[in-house]
Amino acid sequence: MREVFQQELAEVQERLVEIADLVAVSIDKATRAFNDSDVSLAEEVIADDDKIDQAAVELDELAITILAKQQPVARDLRIVVSALRISASLERMGDMSTHISQLARYRFPDKVVPKSLRPTFSEMGRLDVEIARKLVELLRTEDVHLAEEIRNEDDKVDALHLSVFDKVLGEKWKGEAVDTVDATLASRYHERFADHAVSIAKKVQYLATGDWDPEKSAL
Repeated sequence: MREVFQQELAEVQERLVEIADLVAVSIDKATRAFNDSDVSLAEEVIADDDKIDQAAVELDELAITILAKQQPVARDLRIVVSALRISASLERMGDMSTHISQLARYRFPDKVVPKSLRPTFSEMGRLDVEIARKLVELLRTEDVHLAEEIRNEDDKVDALHLSVFDKVLGEKWKGEAVDTVDATLASRYHERFADHAVSIAKKVQYLATGDWDPEKSAL
């Protein structure tokens, strides 16, 4: 029975990696769709979100079955419960990619944000893609150094997010109301994507080291 249980736990980890990989592909396509006004890529992201949702549901069902059948305790219980929470965060990351793509689709053939903000969003997108790729490796290897790198990249996303607000609220901002709304929403989606990655990174770090900071644990 113990061997079967360990196989089930390994399957949980494998499925988390698979979902994270889908999310990494999603944010990469969403970023390119947003920056290049590529409606075809945007449609791909929107359509493929169902795959992320379904994979998350299947993982949750597996985790709940393990809880019911194996009744894990101590670290094994933490692994299964953490998997449920990580799954939820990954699903939300997929949603953020979808929201970014929807903005690109709505504004096609125009670009979503004015020219003055495009370098900022290009960098935010690059950072989110990098974070997503590091998250895949973190879930695969539990290398805690990657968790710290994700936090550092998130700090950069946060700074860019604040710079967008400074720009659209500044006296020199000449954008229309729709430009203000689009920029604010897009910036928020990028920022939330990175935040969810940090939340996952903290959970993986805790499982790997046992260290937990309750003041920084939840989003």
